[in-house]
Amino acid sequence: MSYCEFVRSGKAHPVHVHYHDQVYGFPVESDDALFERLVLEINQAGLSWETILKKQEGFRAAYDSFEIARVAAYGDDDIARLLADPGIIRNRLKVRAAVTNARKILELQASYGSFKSWLDSHHPQEKPAWVALFKKTFAFTGGEIVGEFLMSCGYLPGAHDPDCPVQPPRPLSA
Repeated sequence: MSYCEFVRSGKAHPVHVHYHDQVYGFPVESDDALFERLVLEINQAGLSWETILKKQEGFRAAYDSFEIARVAAYGDDDIARLLADPGIIRNRLKVRAAVTNARKILELQASYGSFKSWLDSHHPQEKPAWVALFKKTFAFTGGEIVGEFLMSCGYLPGAHDPDCPVQPPRPLSA
């Protein structure tokens, strides 16, 4: 069953309906929002997406609304705070990946003007090329994480079934 079918089946928790209808596959403009999406996808690894969606507000609070510069400045005390926060996924590798990736995004912003511009500069590519690029650039990124991140932001097709009544704007073009 596709995500679109699942959401329309009536069996999906309301967090899925909102995410499907308003977020999934739609282009993202803000670097902080892109960073949030990346952190959430990383945290989903090994867990259900519903768990992550239910904790999304907890993540926003814990990670200072995903303000990249603030997260990049986190030190050991912040990491300890995050690992003790029941509102998020308390996995040391995932928490450290968020901080490491925020720092990397600051570097990309310095070179490209924004994280979005960096993404745009590599678009379009096939998924394997994106995965290789993300593995070289970011921490805790594999094929599923990268694919879902890019699909959720409109960089890869496939977020919605062709007959789904929710159709985000056309994917980004070269």
